[in-house]
Amino acid sequence: MSRKKSVDPELAAKLSRRNMLGVAAGTGAAAILGLSAATPAAAAERGRGHGHGHGHGKTEPVLTPGHLGIQLYSLRDKVNSLGFAKVFEELERFGYDEIEYAGYSQGNAGAITIPQLRKLARDHGLRPIGSHVNYADDNNPNAYSFAQNLEKVLDDAQALGLEHIGTASGPFRYGNTVDAWKRAAADFNAYGAAARKRGMKFYQHNHAEEFSFASDQPGVRLYDVLLAETDPKLVYLEMDIYWAFAAKHRFSKTGDGRPAPLDPLKYVLKQPDRYPLFHVKDGVKNEEARDGYDMVDVGDGDIDYKKFISAVNKTHNGRKDHHWQAEHDNPVDSLLFAQKSADHLHSLREKRC
Repeated sequence: MSRKKSVDPELAAKLSRRNMLGVAAGTGAAAILGLSAATPAAAAERGRGHGHGHGHGKTEPVLTPGHLGIQLYSLRDKVNSLGFAKVFEELERFGYDEIEYAGYSQGNAGAITIPQLRKLARDHGLRPIGSHVNYADDNNPNAYSFAQNLEKVLDDAQALGLEHIGTASGPFRYGNTVDAWKRAAADFNAYGAAARKRGMKFYQHNHAEEFSFASDQPGVRLYDVLLAETDPKLVYLEMDIYWAFAAKHRFSKTGDGRPAPLDPLKYVLKQPDRYPLFHVKDGVKNEEARDGYDMVDVGDGDIDYKKFISAVNKTHNGRKDHHWQAEHDNPVDSLLFAQKSADHLHSLREKRC
């Protein structure tokens, strides 16, 4: 007697209806339709702009003017030692337009209030575009998280003037089964509805593990469950492009060993309106590493951001609706990373259509 579970018809219908990757019936288990793989830029182009506009004809910036941001987690050491004011001063000098918070305190630099933080950003011409807050801490009823203190989280986000408020926590609160992710999706829909009432958008930021497969249905990619079970008018996505490419390396086969090619860009092009925010971090290809890449400063790696950003910009309202946040989880020199990233992304150019 087969121990494989049958296809979840409700989930399959939702995936098909929303024109996502799809769930196809296999021998008693769901199967994800494959996507073609994108080719990273050649290593020889590393650090040289991945194709600056050296050809004939006029060129234009690939990066949308006014849409370059940075995730402040990358600068947490400088925020802690120097404070937000000094960090914002440098970001303004480097040409950043936006910031994404990873907390609202500045450690050894002293206390700061939410109104003071909002004024500092405004004074340096930086638009707070979003913030990362924990999803849940079920062992601490007073935790600063969506699950435990939703109204406080939204109060602070609204006071900061954020357009988006989200989490970098994976939807693993209830486990890694299909039903567990349906429960997490219901939570996210609730947070999205509450954020929408205040004029904000709730979003989830991925790491590689979101693209893994359900433990009870090894042909179902968990990220597809999240997309299918969340309301696109309430729950948005921030694609961390580096981690999505790491997932391409790690999760190109289903849990039971069948091919399941993954193309991060095609996820975005399927539903571009669901991806207002992106994390731009870079990596040098390393087939021996668990994630397939070694993380480096933006512009020093093999991920072709000229291709990726240009493709997203060609979608409906792409240049207007998408925002690009530079990030490095552990930069050697965080301010130098911020400067190099801005210089590289501003340097990307393409021929004018």
